[in-house]
Amino acid sequence: MSIDFTRLTVGRAAKLLAEKHCSAVELCRGYLDRIQALDGQVKAFLKIDADRILDAARAADQRRADGRALSEYDGIPIGIKDCIVTAGESCSCASKLLEPVVSPYDSTVVARLKARGFIPAGRLNMDEFAMGSSCENSAFQKTCNPWALDRVPGGSSGGSAAAVGARLVPAALGSDTGGSIRQPAAFCGVVGVKPTYGRVSRYGLVAFASSLDQIGPMTLSVED
Repeated sequence: MSIDFTRLTVGRAAKLLAEKHCSAVELCRGYLDRIQALDGQVKAFLKIDADRILDAARAADQRRADGRALSEYDGIPIGIKDCIVTAGESCSCASKLLEPVVSPYDSTVVARLKARGFIPAGRLNMDEFAMGSSCENSAFQKTCNPWALDRVPGGSSGGSAAAVGARLVPAALGSDTGGSIRQPAAFCGVVGVKPTYGRVSRYGLVAFASSLDQIGPMTLSVED
């Protein structure tokens, strides 16, 4: 079955997997192909480990075949802002100061996503240390708005918003201190939510302002 990634929400991806119209490997490979084709212009991703993602997708497919799917979302990729730690992956906060840092543990949000079968899919660009509102302040690259490459995607979660807006992943995590989810979501035409403070664990989030920071989702639909 040919997948229309331009219209693929998390809910629709879950339905495709449940009805066996595609496998998790096919789904993830499709997104990896889109990243390879489009991210050279959008520049949403700082790092992405295709082998790691496909290995996780194969494990998800095996669980489904064995009747042990972790949830209806088992095998769906999700992008992670580069200030939210994932075990075994770098967490640079878009800064060369922290580029060598590899996390030995999962943040609470990533651990809970993994427990439901979501696959962390790459490290998404941001303003360095989340201090900015245009994603032009990364130490590595400037992320572009996927709808108009000569414009900014907003920030500091600009990589997350641009990746979802360009349909490079069906959803992503961002963080918001004073607008860093909501503003880039608006710029890139996606849905972003800053949850009530304390509703979502900040464990594993590199702090900007601990009394204000919150991790939240960025998706293509309110349903997601």
